[in-house]
Amino acid sequence: MIERNARLDIIIVGAGLGGLAAAVSCALAHHRVVIYEASKELAEIGAGLQITPNASRLLRRWGLEAEVEAVAAEPTLLAVHRYSNGKVLAEERDFDMKMRRKYGAPFLDMHRADLQKILFNKALSLGVRAELGFRVSRVVSGPEVVLESGERVHGDLVIGADGLWSKCRESMLGKSDQPLPTGDLAYRIVLELDKITDPELREWINNPQVHFWLGPYSHAVGYSLRNGTMYNIVMLCPDDLPKDVSRSKGSVGEMKALFSGWDPILTRFLEQVDQVDKWKLMHREEVQSWTNVEKNFVLIGDSCHPMLPYLAQGANSSLEDAAVLGGLLSYVKSKEQLPRAITLYERLRKSRSEKIVRETFHQRDAFHMPDGEAQELRDSLFASQFGKSISCKFPSRWTCPEVQPWLYGYDSYHEADEANKSHPLSSIGDIGSASPQSL
Repeated sequence: MIERNARLDIIIVGAGLGGLAAAVSCALAHHRVVIYEASKELAEIGAGLQITPNASRLLRRWGLEAEVEAVAAEPTLLAVHRYSNGKVLAEERDFDMKMRRKYGAPFLDMHRADLQKILFNKALSLGVRAELGFRVSRVVSGPEVVLESGERVHGDLVIGADGLWSKCRESMLGKSDQPLPTGDLAYRIVLELDKITDPELREWINNPQVHFWLGPYSHAVGYSLRNGTMYNIVMLCPDDLPKDVSRSKGSVGEMKALFSGWDPILTRFLEQVDQVDKWKLMHREEVQSWTNVEKNFVLIGDSCHPMLPYLAQGANSSLEDAAVLGGLLSYVKSKEQLPRAITLYERLRKSRSEKIVRETFHQRDAFHMPDGEAQELRDSLFASQFGKSISCKFPSRWTCPEVQPWLYGYDSYHEADEANKSHPLSSIGDIGSASPQSL
């Protein structure tokens, strides 16, 4: 147990998934935590999430397994289809059992709002103070958070978890820094089972599975939520939104036209849609550091490594950040050890997260091939491994024997523990030049 006078006063900016996860992990490490969130309430916004084993094991560690699984869907199959006729290019049967057997934790599909609510309630139960309706304008040395009201709040550590449009990132860099378009946008759809009468579509929703459809410059993914009572579809295609628009109401007719001629089961799902939103997919350039020089101000999640959704690692990676940070802070026995913990955090997390970001672009390339020679070679590779134990770098990273274990096998708390063994926070030596591989 950390001595009371050694507990840190931690300020978290943002009550998204990363900020709430950080609040939970830091509170479990016996530090005092307050969150400042601009929204006045945590509304049910967003859509589906794929919680992969690298994150679901953290939810279990935080005592949330039963609550999460009560509102999740666990897919029994992961299938990849050709867009035009629905031909199955690749599939992994008994996917649920294989994930638990290989990684000791489940692959779960759930609504973002459900996970946010679960994490928020857990944080409150641990004594975290949540200040909603307080917008942060900047972070200054001290460290201090400056609210739009002008009020200043001082802490021992500030964690910037304020997402893609991060004010904390701008404070860290000392300049305005706008997200960059990727050239893609997403149509996000959530359908409710009780509003659908088509028996085959109801069967798809009732029996949780993950389905991808690969097409020219576009792809779609569908999966069940809330124990098979909702269906989440994301349609990813070239961006046609104006430069200064990041989200807008979409035209259902336009969306259907873009995906006309695709697999009939998918287009039948689209016939159930009466409204849809369009989201511009954005990214950011890598930054030199996620921390300030004093090591008392740090970024996590989308504020420092926003990810395209093609590997579903945005939320999962934010939870990894939170767990590694909380795991390291559990070893802090005096405030003088904080800079060492923050240095270790950046060494552990930055290279992995940025590698995942790059891998998402590779997955987009593999999924968005226009019809032609490269697409035929890709589909031939799919065919060569169908029904077999995959033995090569696979076009679908979701079941690739190289990428999947690296993504899903990651244990944040183990990484933090091993880093502290190699570079104890209680020691005096410098770790400024330590590489991630040496930690």
